[in-house]
Amino acid sequence: MKKLLLHPAAKPVVFLLCLLPFLSLTYRAFTDGLGANPAEFLIRATGDWTLRFICIVLTVTPLRTITNTPGLARFRRMLGLYVYFYVVVHLLSYSWFDMGFDVPDIAKDIAKRPFILVGFSAFVLLTPLAATSFNRAIKAMGAKRWQTLHKLVYGIAGLGLLHFFWMRAGKNNFAEVFVYAAIVAVLLGWRVAQYLKKKSLQRTSSKRVAL
Repeated sequence: MKKLLLHPAAKPVVFLLCLLPFLSLTYRAFTDGLGANPAEFLIRATGDWTLRFICIVLTVTPLRTITNTPGLARFRRMLGLYVYFYVVVHLLSYSWFDMGFDVPDIAKDIAKRPFILVGFSAFVLLTPLAATSFNRAIKAMGAKRWQTLHKLVYGIAGLGLLHFFWMRAGKNNFAEVFVYAAIVAVLLGWRVAQYLKKKSLQRTSSKRVAL
């Protein structure tokens, strides 16, 4: 498994797998396979895939640590950029198919409907993360500041869940929301546990040095 993750073909394969949902939606759009309301279907599908990729990105570090497969880290940046790719397609689907690129109407809609405002805020916060997902940006910012900036992904995950929750509130359908919330809670909970464990070890080490 570790050798496969380091194989030169691994990244192109993962890239194509991540692109498959978009290719599937594109094919369905050109073959009238989006149902009676194509705009709504595209908006919801791309929103779902954005949340899924956020969950996948948050899974990389726990999975890498638990399974001792450091090779997984080499895919994290690509997966993060796919989060941004799908949120951009999600925003374009709303702006184009639902609002006809009417900027004043879009601005009013964002201000009027809280769930759209929350979703748009998540997009805004994701933008600097995508813009700095390159080696030059890391060198320019310094590793520590870069890591601090990219911790915004935790808040973005929360905004994405809130956006999804409010969107489903109109139809009182929260089953999928709870599934995503449970996944994110477990992934963030693991990080909190690791942080507390690290702090505990540091305190123990400091006491030993003092003695």
